[in-house]
Amino acid sequence: MKAKKILVLLGSPRKKGNSTALADQIIAGAESAGAATEKIYLHGQSISPCQACYACQRPDSKGCAIDDEMQPIYPKLIEADGWVIASPVYWFSMTAQTKLFLDRCFALPAYQKDAFAGKRIAVAMSFGDEDAFNSGCVNALRTFQDAARYVGANLVGMVYGSADKLGEIKSNTGLMQQAELLGRKLVGRSSAG
Repeated sequence: MKAKKILVLLGSPRKKGNSTALADQIIAGAESAGAATEKIYLHGQSISPCQACYACQRPDSKGCAIDDEMQPIYPKLIEADGWVIASPVYWFSMTAQTKLFLDRCFALPAYQKDAFAGKRIAVAMSFGDEDAFNSGCVNALRTFQDAARYVGANLVGMVYGSADKLGEIKSNTGLMQQAELLGRKLVGRSSAG
């Protein structure tokens, strides 16, 4: 049986931040279920905002008209069986890096019709406040839920938790276990075997 491919999109500017720690646990679960994983750090990629040119929406479109570092990500998104999208909360929602990536996914169907249909997605978020509502985490979670529903993707699950200092979220063992289980679920295996 061919290994499932999971693409992990990290939207934090900190490579060892709390949302990355959650994503790493999802990766551990996915790999333990036999998946192959690849990480992409969105911070540092030259990804421009959508220009609303609608070139990607024309019937004869060859894809997004913007020639930047999003171009090599499009085929990886299509080839992957599942995605992990990880972001900390910045100013009551996801980071700008994550939002740029999501906006540019508007062009994905130009590369493959029904590119989102049935795509398995897991979300990992961290926030500094003790409350998901006060922090604004729920704003981002709702965006992911609504977007997945709209494009016909399968939002398998979301893990999110409070942590302020770098790597602090790792001490939340219950949340780390949930993240690992989500990785297994993302691959389609929620238990050993």
